[in-house]
Amino acid sequence: MKGLKIFVVEDESLVAMQLEDMLFDLGCEVVGLAMRLNGAHEMIDSGVEVDVAILDVNVGGEKVYPVAERFRSAGVPIVFATGYGRSGLEEEWQTCPVLQKPYTEQQIETSIGSALG
Repeated sequence: MKGLKIFVVEDESLVAMQLEDMLFDLGCEVVGLAMRLNGAHEMIDSGVEVDVAILDVNVGGEKVYPVAERFRSAGVPIVFATGYGRSGLEEEWQTCPVLQKPYTEQQIETSIGSALG
């Protein structure tokens, strides 16, 4: 996990701060933290370098799939975070690791490892 560049999309500030802390404890670097989809698109447009994206499925009432599609097109592994588990994902994303909220640091590490294959 050391040195991995992680991009996070999470609209709940407390959850985002907790995830950022757990990623830091795992040795990861959070290179982008967006709380809205337009902010995520802007950061991607800026050319941020990303090893793994952790994406909340529902961001401010919008689905995160347009952001996920950009990461998938760029070859960036994706982990989806959701309170609904795997059933909360659309069919085409079922092969991506799912981080069931609430999650632990160990579950984050396992999901990232799974995403990286």
